[in-house]
Amino acid sequence: MGQQYFPGLAKSARYALIGSIASTLLTVTSYRLHVDFASVIPLYLLLVVLQSLTGDFRSSAIVAIVSTGFLDLFFTEPLFSLRLDHPLNGLALAGFVVTSLVITKLVSRVREEANSAKRQKERLNRLYQLAQQLLGLDPELPLGEDFLEPFQRLFSIRAVCIFEADSAEIHLVGDSQHQLATKTRDTYIHGLDFDDVEARVSVRRVRTSGQLAGTIGFEGIEDPQESAGALTALTAALLERRIAFRTASEAAAAAQTEIYRSAMLDALAHEFKTPLATILTGVGGLREAGPLTAEQEGMADTVENEASRLGNLTSRLIRTARLDNEHIRPRMELVDITAVVAQLISQYSARSSDRAIFLTDGHEPVQALADPELIRLMVGQLIENACKYSRPGSAVTIAVERQGEFVAIRVSNNGSSIPRNEQKRIFERFYRGEDAKRSTSGSGLGLYVARKIALAHGGALDLETEEQGDHVTFCLKLPTTKDELKHALTA
Repeated sequence: MGQQYFPGLAKSARYALIGSIASTLLTVTSYRLHVDFASVIPLYLLLVVLQSLTGDFRSSAIVAIVSTGFLDLFFTEPLFSLRLDHPLNGLALAGFVVTSLVITKLVSRVREEANSAKRQKERLNRLYQLAQQLLGLDPELPLGEDFLEPFQRLFSIRAVCIFEADSAEIHLVGDSQHQLATKTRDTYIHGLDFDDVEARVSVRRVRTSGQLAGTIGFEGIEDPQESAGALTALTAALLERRIAFRTASEAAAAAQTEIYRSAMLDALAHEFKTPLATILTGVGGLREAGPLTAEQEGMADTVENEASRLGNLTSRLIRTARLDNEHIRPRMELVDITAVVAQLISQYSARSSDRAIFLTDGHEPVQALADPELIRLMVGQLIENACKYSRPGSAVTIAVERQGEFVAIRVSNNGSSIPRNEQKRIFERFYRGEDAKRSTSGSGLGLYVARKIALAHGGALDLETEEQGDHVTFCLKLPTTKDELKHALTA
């Protein structure tokens, strides 16, 4: 048991015993050959130097002291006594002791540094081999036996365990005798590194991008203070590589998805618009073929109007979907916002005859810098939402007014409300409130794209909360001058 806890002392005692026996043999031989004091000192000094080559200072110091005693007993007067008859002999013995200890210390230090350098070189070589083997693994495979086995084999570790925070999974390789898996998981929970010297267990936290990504534990590792840190750093680097690979894969998948999305939108545009164009052409052909009765003319008008409406709706939906992932570059020009709003009111009034849609605060022209097509799309989205989520028979009001260097467009409706916990999320991509999901269909892109267009214009789109629970107002602001536009885009 003592040798297990104090292996250094047992080793020193063994070396000291061997050195003392060698010193005894040297003493007996030199005494029988009648070697004098001056000649035997270099022999004892050589013995101490040879003893120092073991790199163990304690045993070398013991041998130096034993040799000094033999010198005094057998080679200085009076013989077989520790007394000295001349001060010079004492000075010589003291010089021998000091010289022996200094040489022992220096040689031991050099030997220790050489051994340390050798161990460091071996450790670096094993780390290099470990890194090569781990880099050869598929980054998409989960952490498990294939990942941990090289740690155990190359560093002769009894057991290795890793806890991954993302999946909350724990993997163990080897035969643990001290509950390594439990200690590895507990280290993550407590957020502190763990060392058990008696059990030779070391657990370290693994960080990636400044965040705690998991923990890795070692049982039976040699020199844990140096090896555990290096192995943990290598583990963190490999986890960073897995994250980078996953991010790159997701980016590539997103790019491929966008290619498919664009192709799908183009196909949908063609598949929808071609039949609609055929219908409109057919209606025109019917009119040219001959006079139609009043009933037939009414039916032709209905078909033509609905086909045109469906074509416009298809174009707007496809345009909205494309704007979702495109970088919007508005073609800026002075636009009469009042006129655009009036056109949209006329258009949506025809579609939503059960809602009263009107423009308040007069009809004076109010101009702003904007892309006409994008403004129609954005304001149209707000009017459509107001009609969709208001009660039948209620009013939808639009107000256009100048506010300093901006034009404010407010679209309000009664009969609907947005819960407070949803108000901050309604502009998120694909978000739809619980009531909206139950009552109407939609993609959740409308308000997201509308705000994206507003920001691209240097403006803003916000929800203006009201104390009244059945009143909703969206406010769109657009800059009216180039200077204000430049300032808004760079703010």
